Amino acid sequence: METAAARAAVPAGVPAEDGRTRVRVSALLLEHGPQSAAELAARLGVSPAAVRRHLDGLVAAGRVTEREAPGGQRGRGRPARRFALTDAGRSAFPHAYDDLALTALRFVAEHGGPDAVRAVAERQLSGLEERCSSAVAQAQAASPEPVDRAQVVAAALTTEGYAAMAMSLAGPGSGSGGQLCQHHCPVAHVAAEFPQLCEAETAVISRLVGTHVQRLATIAHGDGICTTHIPAQLVPAQRAPGRVSAHGGGNKADLPHPVPADRVPAPATDASTRSTPSIDRERTPA
Repeated sequence: METAAARAAVPAGVPAEDGRTRVRVSALLLEHGPQSAAELAARLGVSPAAVRRHLDGLVAAGRVTEREAPGGQRGRGRPARRFALTDAGRSAFPHAYDDLALTALRFVAEHGGPDAVRAVAERQLSGLEERCSSAVAQAQAASPEPVDRAQVVAAALTTEGYAAMAMSLAGPGSGSGGQLCQHHCPVAHVAAEFPQLCEAETAVISRLVGTHVQRLATIAHGDGICTTHIPAQLVPAQRAPGRVSAHGGGNKADLPHPVPADRVPAPATDASTRSTPSIDRERTPA
């Protein structure tokens, strides 16, 4: 079955007709498991040579893996080969992970209350925090000067799938600070019901950058991106205003409409790492 998610998994630049065929090949591998090019060709009603061309494209894209079939050599020809979906290829199809997570957290909330949900969120983020902390430590060890921790954290979060970037809000000496923006949230649907996930993530970001931070917006609450305010002292004075992404470079024209400097809240007077009232507000689980 062709789905929007499966279509999105086809690499950019692939002709539409080829893309549709590759979606059908992937769907057959999902439904029937590992198969040879001949088996796939018979099911699709096309030649094995045509199927092999599409399989080569899927293998190159990391969606399909090729391996020798059980039983080894097939006659005097080359060994029989079978093709199977990789984890990346399988993830292109719909799944029920969000439903499972919501069911689990509702059970936790019912039997353990909000604090139990928060403990689950903190445990879930502990591995991410450890990996990002290692990235910060490695960057600092490799640099004779203090590193921009927000930029390093953005790069580390990007490798984790958050599509993050760090930016300053205004020119040198403005005191406006910076923002960490995440264009993707892997748990947005779950966090919409359980804000403890956003709270725990905000606390992780605070520890990673080494100062109090404040959440200004979240995808879970309907905003376009997750935006976290970082105080001015973490934005190097010599940096020109504009975008600092995980990949470097960029300019202010392509920023994702950050919160204006005059809307940035005044620095907090305590060391709390809790987020804005809209994020901290406790909700009664459905």
